[in-house]
Parts: sequence; structure tokens; C-alpha cells
Amino acid sequence: MSEFLAELIGTMILIILGGGVVGGVVLKATKAEGSDWIVVTVGWGLAVAMGVYAVGNFTGAHINPAVTLGFAAAGEFPWSKVPMYISAQMIGAIIGACIVFLNYLPHWKETKDQAAKLGVFATDPAIRSPFSNLVSEIIGTFVLLLGLMFIGANEITEGLNPLIVGALILAIGVSLGGATGYAINPARDLGPRIAHALLPIPGKGGSDWSYSWIPVVGPIIGGIYGAVFYNAMFLSEFSAFFWVMSVIVVAILIGAASSELKKGRTANKLEETIKN
Repeated sequence: MSEFLAELIGTMILIILGGGVVGGVVLKATKAEGSDWIVVTVGWGLAVAMGVYAVGNFTGAHINPAVTLGFAAAGEFPWSKVPMYISAQMIGAIIGACIVFLNYLPHWKETKDQAAKLGVFATDPAIRSPFSNLVSEIIGTFVLLLGLMFIGANEITEGLNPLIVGALILAIGVSLGGATGYAINPARDLGPRIAHALLPIPGKGGSDWSYSWIPVVGPIIGGIYGAVFYNAMFLSEFSAFFWVMSVIVVAILIGAASSELKKGRTANKLEETIKN
């Protein structure tokens, strides 16, 4: 199998199972309708594990542009292959989303909530605050790449690695995913969002393109920083990437914190004015 086809198929499996569990939970009249967040996070964890099992022997199963870029920045993957891997991941994600659409064909017209329909394909924040949403995606993907580096540094019984990677995804979803729905993968969000825009979904509404940059930019920043941070802290390899990304991440964190604190002060002043 070619590396291109492997990344395409691995990402397709990821989206079929990951988007599929969301569809089962949020769409009307499914057997899983109304299941809670833990079902979604377990489903995504197993989706990643199955994607890794499927193509791990061919490409290492990046199935995520943030992983590909992070490994390249850390010197673990050739930059020359990055465009090919990311192209395959995006195509696989779009195909996977189309298959999820087909799986739930009778349920789209039964579901009136446009946000729920979009949620099967793409993420959205619990509280819309761009700077803070960006930080959440950065942190989640930072932990993802650190975790992958930790797993790679340990000797694990052959065949268990994909399950451990799936457990990492589950842990991120349960612990950090409640803020934005934890895209932590640009292809996972952008590919299905494109599919949502193109597919003839009854009463689907818009694809929320104003938010779409956050689950792309955030994971890319967090993924690169997680990989080079591991090299710097654990291997004492302080690359130019590490210092540049450190400055960018610190600036974003300070900006987000300042923005939220300013909102808090404004809300307090308004509350005091109303009371008086």
C-alpha cells in the first residue's frame, strides 16, 4: 500500500467511527440518541485506535496534519513528505464524512437542530470566545503530541500501541474536550466541514466558516509545540522551532487571559451599575 493511500484510509476510518458516534448521539430517532459525552469520547478514542491499527505499519498512522507537522518540526519526519500526507488526510476525512452522511440518511430530515447536524461533521465551542477557544485547541494538541512522544519512548508489547493512543485521545476528550469539542486535528474538522457544505443535507444551515480557522490553526500550533517541547525538555534539543513556538504560544496565552479578565471586569462593573 502506498503511503498516500494508507493515510487516506486511516483518516477515513477515523472519521467514519468518530463522526459516526456523534451522529448516533445527536441525531433524532437513532438508537443512541441522547447518550452522553463519555460515549462520544470513548467512540473517538476507539476511532483513532482503529485508524492506527489499520495503517500504522505503512505510515505510522499520523492521520492528523498536526501530528505530521509536529513530527517534521521535531526532525522525526521528512518535510518533503508533509504535503502528500496532509493531502491524503484531508481527502480521507472528506470521504469519511460522506460515509457518515450515508449511514444516517433517514435521520437528517428528522433532526431540526442545524447545530446538531453540523456537530456530526465539525466542532464548535461551548462558549464562543475565539482567543480562549484557540488556547483550548493548542493545549489539547500539545498534550496529544507530548503523549505520542511519551508512548514512543517506551517499550510496549507489540500490538498494544494503537489502544494506548486511543486511551490518550479518550483522556484528552474527557479532561480537556469540553471547551471546544477537541478537534486536535485540522483534517478531522476541516475535511468534514467541507463535506457538510457540499452534501445535500436537509435543512442543514451554514457550516460556521467564521469559526473554522480555530480547529485548524490551534492544533497546528499545539502539535508543533508539543513535539519540539518534548525534544527540548526531555532530550535537551533546543531548536529554533522551540524558541519561535514558545514566543507564539506565550503571546497567545497572555492575550487570551487578558481578554477574558477584561470581560470579567466589564461584567462585574455592569452588575454593580445595575445594583446601584
